[in-house]
Amino acid sequence: MAGLECIVGLMILILGIAMNGIHQIPEGHIGVYFRGGALLEGISEPGWHTKLPGVTTYDTVQVTVQTDAVSNVPCGTQGGVVIHFEKIEVVNRLQKDHAWDTVKNYTVNYDKTWIYDKIHHEINQFCSKHTLNEVYIDKFDQLDEHLAEVLQDNAQRWAPGIEIISIRVTKPTIPKTLEQNYIEIESQKTKLAITKQQQ
Repeated sequence: MAGLECIVGLMILILGIAMNGIHQIPEGHIGVYFRGGALLEGISEPGWHTKLPGVTTYDTVQVTVQTDAVSNVPCGTQGGVVIHFEKIEVVNRLQKDHAWDTVKNYTVNYDKTWIYDKIHHEINQFCSKHTLNEVYIDKFDQLDEHLAEVLQDNAQRWAPGIEIISIRVTKPTIPKTLEQNYIEIESQKTKLAITKQQQ
């Protein structure tokens, strides 16, 4: 009887280890594998796969279109006024044929380096070269295009698998006293335009 319990226990242990080695890669992703912290050659496609339990680990990497939202980006304008961009959305995709190289060079968190950190840097560069009026009104409509161009140029040079599709920038928040001034200026412009039309 004790021998039977031992065999059943051993079978449960073996089954548990085998089940720990089975994993699933969801559609729209690829699997990358690590052993001892080193990235192993090759990727796996969506579906069920096996790995050495306790020895090999895996991670999934999205290779379909995704949107990374960079929140609360502060920047100082040329005149020293600090404003905040509440949200900047970067629509991007990691091309599957470059995914392994991108992970090898920048880890599975490649978007931290090439999207999140880069957006912070480029927004600060843009703000420091322009006045508040230029950032908030005159050049605001050019900002998303400028960011997309700079991010794609950098990705092309250093991480060719990353494709920047588009960028959406929300209007920055400015100090309340300055915001009231802009509202009054816009109101005066509207009144002036109405007066001109009536004449």
